[in-house]
This record gives sequence, structure tokens and C-alpha cells, in this order.
Amino acid sequence: MAYNDFDTGNHWLPFTPNRHFKKEPRVFVAADGMHFTTHDGRQVVDGISSLWCVGAGHNRKPINEAIKKQLDTLDYATAFNAANDQAFLAAQKIAAMAPGDLNKVLFCNSGSEAADTSMKVALAYHRARGEGHRNIFIGRERGYHGVGFGGMSVGGIPANRKVYGTALLPRVDHMRFIHDPANAYIHNQEPVSQEDYLLELEQRILPLHSPENVAAIIVEPVAGSAGWYLPPKGYLKRLREICDKHGILLIFDEVITGFGRMGTSFGADFYGVVPDMLNFAKCVTNGVIPLGGVICRDKLYDTMMKTDAPEHVIEFFHGYTYSGHPVSCAAAIATLDLYQKEGLFPRAGEMGKVLGDAFHSTFKGLPNVVGIRSLGLAAAVELAPIAGLPGKRAYDIYLDCFRKGALVRPAGDVVVIAPPYVVEKSHIDQLVNTLADSIRQHA
Repeated sequence: MAYNDFDTGNHWLPFTPNRHFKKEPRVFVAADGMHFTTHDGRQVVDGISSLWCVGAGHNRKPINEAIKKQLDTLDYATAFNAANDQAFLAAQKIAAMAPGDLNKVLFCNSGSEAADTSMKVALAYHRARGEGHRNIFIGRERGYHGVGFGGMSVGGIPANRKVYGTALLPRVDHMRFIHDPANAYIHNQEPVSQEDYLLELEQRILPLHSPENVAAIIVEPVAGSAGWYLPPKGYLKRLREICDKHGILLIFDEVITGFGRMGTSFGADFYGVVPDMLNFAKCVTNGVIPLGGVICRDKLYDTMMKTDAPEHVIEFFHGYTYSGHPVSCAAAIATLDLYQKEGLFPRAGEMGKVLGDAFHSTFKGLPNVVGIRSLGLAAAVELAPIAGLPGKRAYDIYLDCFRKGALVRPAGDVVVIAPPYVVEKSHIDQLVNTLADSIRQHA
């Protein structure tokens, strides 16, 4: 399909500088394996799993066939006061993968909805146990939890908040960001920091609000959207201990780290910490069909079921028209089976080492490179910003890489590569070498 065969005038692109896009459209018309085909017939290697989603690579037949079969069997059914078999099967499979007693799955459609859902669960749980005064949430600077008003409120990326500040939740605070500039170069290991990034939580934030008023703390195990920033060694375990001490729920937003990115089922497994809720989306269906959810510990569900209300009364007044959509759940079942059959989670861990080695051997010492971070199957190179034009250097490099057949992700002045788990060394070499050439070109 040639570009002139369609009109770009009606589609308002999300998180995109639309004015510039109109001058240089980048349109995909097909995908297979590790590659896209563009509207002008070029091949582009997918270096970002299409926004962290496509773990198994594009156009996987087992997933496609499961979707087709489900469409011919049960295309849609209401999730209110009824259910479908695929939702139960998908929930069972997801719960079996989750650590600890994370056994109850609430389905939604995206990571944004998962964030807001988990926050509502936290409020409802505390109310059910007689502590409805717990209504304060704590997020983290530069954290990303979607674009709902709840997720933006606990999120800490300024650009997501500045336009909507007057409508954000009022009873929210934020912990310090986790990056120590002294750890500019992190190579396939957890950073060790001399800074105590939880000291302010213990000595200022919790005393300020009083711990018994705090409902939940929500964090990404790894700050993915901000640019693959890694928590210091022991940080998440200590955060779990602080929450336990004060009766605060701990929510892991694993929309990015969930389902294999760290070489394990979840970031919770990688770091050895069981949260009270775990938010997921993206890779659960290989990105093919929208599906998200929240996995809750048994105690949350059990507490809300212990009510004196008549049985016809709804215990948790929340849900979506497409919660547990049968086609989405069929896609999830097929996707998770495919990950297991092909051993893609451990493969992601092994290829992550290859990616990290390539990043550190190639980018260190290049012009404007001020940091490199690699862990799991994702790596980031941080660049010095252009004075007065934050983000422009990375955006220009992204455009140049795209023209050269490599899709990378700009995040501020960081460029991230996070390929599908089926990536080969030749793809990594192409992505890294293309990015290196662009960094030199834009010195």
C-alpha cells in the first residue's frame, strides 16, 4: 500500500508530535516475526516489542488460530452477572504463574485501567476491614501508571501531570526517584547505591500523613516508561517490610516487567518480593488484543467477601464492559502456552545478557552518552540533552534509526531497546549498530 492510498487527516495519534508526524508519516501495514513492513514497502526491525507488548514476535499462528476459533465459538458475552469459560481458564493460568498467594484476577483492558482498578481495590479492602480512613496513596517520582486520573495522580512523570493537575487526586504523595547518578553504567546487575532512597518515606512522608491513613504504595519494579531505571539492591524488599510494618498495601505495576521481560514470569519473581496486588497488561496477549488485569492476594478477596450484606448485593462495585472478554482471554491462554512451550522467559533472560554486553561494548565513550543501563531483556542509553531542547536529541536519533530500518524508543533523553524474546544476536547487532551510527551522526 502506498502512502497516498489513505488519508491521515482524521486519526489523532496518541503520545505523538502530530504536527511533525504529518510531515514524515511512519505507518506500518504488516508484521511478521521480528519485522514490520511500512506503507512504503520497507522492512523495520522491531526493537521495542511494539511498546513492550510483543514478547513472542509478530504474527504467531497459535495465537491467531486461538482467536479465530474463539470468534467462531463465542465472540462476546457480558461480564456482569454472567461469565465465559475463557475468562475462568485465563485467570487460572495467570494465577498459577503469579508468586505467593496472588490468586484472584480482576480483568480489565489496559495498564491504565489496571492501575485505577488496583487503587479502587485498596480503598474497598481497607473499608471492608473497618479502616476506611486509609485513603492516601503514595507513588514515586518518574513513575508511570497509565493515563487514568488515578494512575496519573500516583504517577510521577511531570509531562503526564502538568495539564491535568487541578483534577488529580488530592491525597497523594511521592517517594524519591531511584536513580543514583553515581551508577551511570549498570551492566546486567542490580545497582548498589550509597543513597538511602526510602529514608524520606520513613522519616518524612509517612510521619507527615500518619501511616494509618495510607492505603497503598504503588511502584514499578523497574521504571520502564521513564527510561529503564533500576531499583537499588534490596530496595523492593525493604519497601515490602515498611508496608508490612504499617499495614499498607504494596502494588507492583508490572505492565512492562510482567510476563517475561526480566527472564522470569514477573519482576516480583526476579526481586523475590510478593506484592499485595500485581497489575499486568501488554505481553499477556502478545499485544494482539487488549487485555489487562490486577492479581490480588487471597486476603483482599476474602475480606471483601466477609460481609453481612444480603447475597444479592455486589461486594466490589467495579468492572468494565469488556472485563474478561472471551476473545482476549483466548488470546492470553494461547500466548502464555506459547511462552511456556518455547521457553521464552528464560530465553529473554539469556538474550538480555547479549543485549547488555552489546550496549556497554558499543556505546560507552560515544559522544553525548552519559549512562547505560541493562538488566533483563531491555537496555537504555542516556544522552546529554541539547541545551534548551530537552528530548530533541533522542527524538532525532529515533527518527534516524527508523529511516535506517530500526525501531527504537525515545524516552526523554534516553533511548531504549527492548526487543521480543525471540530476538537473535543478528537483530541485536543491527539495532545496536544502527543506534550507534545515529548517536555519532547527531553528536
